[in-house]
Formats: sequence, structure tokens, C-alpha cells
Amino acid sequence: MIRKKGITRNLRPLEILSEEQIESIHKNTLDILENTGIRFESDRALKLFKENDCNVDMDKRIVRFPPWLVEECLRKCPSSFTVKGRGHRSNVRFGGNVSNFLPFPGKDTIDMETWEPRMPTRKEFYETVKIMDALDTVHYTGSYVPWFGFKNIPAVMQMLEGDAANFRNSTMPLHCNYGNDCETFAIRMAKALGAINLGVVAISPPLTYQEDACISAFRNIEAGFPLYIQSGPTYGATSPVTIAGATVTNNAELMGGVVMAQLIKPGTGVLVSDFGFAQNMRSGYPVFGRIESSMHQVVFNQVWRKYKIPIGNHSTGASNSKRIDYQCGYEKTISLMLSLLSGANEIGYHGCIYGELSFHPIQLILDDDVAATIGRFLQGVEINDDTLAIDVISQVGPIPGTYLTEEHTRKWWKSEQFIPKSSDSLTYLEWMEANKKDCIEYAKDRMEKILETHKPEPLSGSEEKAIEEILNEAREFYRKNGNISDKEWEAYKEDLNSPGYPYY
Repeated sequence: MIRKKGITRNLRPLEILSEEQIESIHKNTLDILENTGIRFESDRALKLFKENDCNVDMDKRIVRFPPWLVEECLRKCPSSFTVKGRGHRSNVRFGGNVSNFLPFPGKDTIDMETWEPRMPTRKEFYETVKIMDALDTVHYTGSYVPWFGFKNIPAVMQMLEGDAANFRNSTMPLHCNYGNDCETFAIRMAKALGAINLGVVAISPPLTYQEDACISAFRNIEAGFPLYIQSGPTYGATSPVTIAGATVTNNAELMGGVVMAQLIKPGTGVLVSDFGFAQNMRSGYPVFGRIESSMHQVVFNQVWRKYKIPIGNHSTGASNSKRIDYQCGYEKTISLMLSLLSGANEIGYHGCIYGELSFHPIQLILDDDVAATIGRFLQGVEINDDTLAIDVISQVGPIPGTYLTEEHTRKWWKSEQFIPKSSDSLTYLEWMEANKKDCIEYAKDRMEKILETHKPEPLSGSEEKAIEEILNEAREFYRKNGNISDKEWEAYKEDLNSPGYPYY
């Protein structure tokens, strides 16, 4: 695996549906789009649909789509596209049989002694982006990654401060969110650095696009950026409880966005993402890391591969555990294995512990090992005259023969075996002599080494100046518009005047 090129799947994708079942989902999705419709809270979007042969109820803001238009717009989507970071090695291509990883964000970090959540500091945020930049299986980053924000930052500035932190500490491309016009400043940051963002459009299930999501679509496409369209239903609450029914509503919602994107600009790159979870029928909260979410994603991936449009899976990275423990490990690993085997091109995975509520750099580092391990599996087994080793087998023969001294062993063992970087691989005797370290302690050691040795490519002086000027314009804009209170501003000024700004 090579940094920035993702993980290549050399195996046939996992499939659990028949062709007849896929066609049934497709036809019923088109039926929902034609007869039930999608609600769009945007006059500009409604006007666009009306001008392109859709049945638009302007009062109810419902758009009903002719099936031919939906299928035509699906065909107009490219089968792959590229986003670009600020570095010369940082392009990421979505599509085909390659999977790229984005860390799965959390609202808070956790205290490793008490396991209780707390807001991270600026220093923790910046250092964690640096760790992300160093990991082989983290290919791009995003708004609200690794956390939704950090201490002393007004709510309205959290996204932009996070975007700036990512640009300052990494060369990776950015998955860019929106809200309160933040995307206008984020687009300008990317343009100033020669980067191409992946613009986010988040659906509000069931069957609704809010106005700010539509605005984000127009702004990002007009900036020349591809779109990341995501639906995040809760099965049994904002979608049908059945996997089949949730797939139909999910796909209808996403296809509505695909049509909007292709009507704005034909040929726009689109990545469609599944971010659904089951509802805990006892508490009413979503449940994470459950097999039904993975089954939904496998079905989703199989259907959308037929449309030849890049696919994202974002239910993959979340666990229901509140600790870095066995439950967290197995829930995340099973989900990731199924997403990768079934052909997801983009996966939100690394670092998350509980839902979107907690993230920790130790989990980020452990998840790097998991992703790389499954990546080795997806490479498959090389079968040729050399790997079959017939001559070596004949030469070594039975006992007392050994393969340890053979040139063939020295040639092949490193490519055939994968060695995790944060796992305990010691014998019992070695382990007892090494203070009985576990994977969390090894991950801590690796984290400290990365922070000591990894040097992300810095912004140039002119690039740093451009980023800070855009941030200052945003601060002034939101202060003038009343989005930043006096109390928030006082805390923010203290942060901005820190001797270590912007890094701590």
C-alpha cells in the first residue's frame, strides 16, 4: 500500500443480493421519486427542477422526478474523480476498486483515566491532525475532524478553525462541511492553497433537503468542486425499520441530490454515502456498531456499484462502547471488513469510539493497524511459479529440512506477512520482561514517536498569511452578524493572543 493511493481490492466484491433483488430496489426507488417525491427547502433548487421537467409543488416544496431524468443523471456522474490537497503528493481519487479513509470525528476527546468525555484543547487538535498526516491508512481529512472543535472557539467558528488546523498540519484533501455560510470561507481557503475540496451535502431524512444543504451544493459545484452527498437515516425512526425499505428511502434521497448536482453542472463528480444506524427501541438513541448497519451498507454498496458511482460508508467507524476496549474493537473491525469487502470507495473509520461523541488519537493509531491488516487481506494471494515454490519444496524435502535458511524465505516473507505496529507480538517470557505492555501502551509509544519525529509539510509564508486573513474576515463577519457573543469573543481573543498561536 502506498500513501495517498488508498487500499486496492484485488478480490471480487462481496454480494448478498440477486440481480432480481437489485432491480426491485431500483424500480421501487424510482417509484418513490416519481410519486412520493423529495422535499427541497430551496427556491433556487425548486426553480431548477421545474425548468427540467420535474413535477414541482411550490407550496409544499415537493419535487417529483420522472424516471428517465433520474436514470439520465445517474449516467452523467463520472465513475471516478479526484480531490486535491495542498501538497504535490496529496491527490485522492475516488472510484474503481480502491478504498480511501477519512477519520470518523467525535464531539469530544476522552480522559484515558476516567473514560469521561471533555472538549479538546487547540494543542490536542493540532497534534492529532499531525498524527493523522503520518498514518499510512488515513488518506484525506475533513471539517470537524478529528473533533467538532476545541476550547475557547465560538460555535460558529469551530468548522473554520478546524479546517485551518487541517490545512496547517497536513497536505491531505478536505471533506468540507457547511452551515452559517462557513463553506464560503472554506472554499476560499482551498482556492488560496490550490486545493480541491469534497463539498458536503447532508440530507435530512426522511426525504428532505434543507436550504443550507442545497446552498452548499450550488456553491461547491460553482467553485469547481465535486460533491459528497450523504444520507443518515435511523432505521425505524427516519426510515423504514427494514433493511430493504431503508435502502429504498436512502437511495431515493441520494438520487434526488444526484439529479440536483447534474442539473447544476452535468458531469459533476459525486460520491454517495450511507450513514445509517438502527434505533435503540428502548432509549430512542441510535445504536452503533451493529450488524444491521453493516448489512445495510453491503446492500447499499452492491446497488450503487451497478450505477458506477463512487460509494462512501460512514456507519463503519462508530462503536457503542465508551472505552477503547474489546467491544469497541470488534464492532469497528467487523463493520470495516464488510465495508471493504463489499466495495466502499470512501470510509469514515479511524479514531472514533462512541458514535459521533468521542474520538481519541490512541484509537486513531490502533485503527491504522486494523485498516492496514484488512488491506493486506484485500491484496489477495499471489500465485505464480516463484510463490508456489516447487523447486524450494523439492530441495528442502522432509525433516530435517528447513525453509528458514532459504533465499526464497528471505525474498518473500516481508511481502507475505503483515506486521501490525501497535500489537503485542511477544512470547510470554518476552512480554513479562517488557513490563506486560498491551496494545494501548504500544499505541501511546507510537503516538509519542510520531509527535517527536513527523514533520508535516508547512504552509509557505504567503499561504499562512492567506489562511489567517480569511479567518479574520470570517471572525469579523460573524461578530458583525451577532453570531459571536461578547463572552465567546473574550475567550476567543485570549486564545488568539496566545504566544503559541496558532498551534497552542
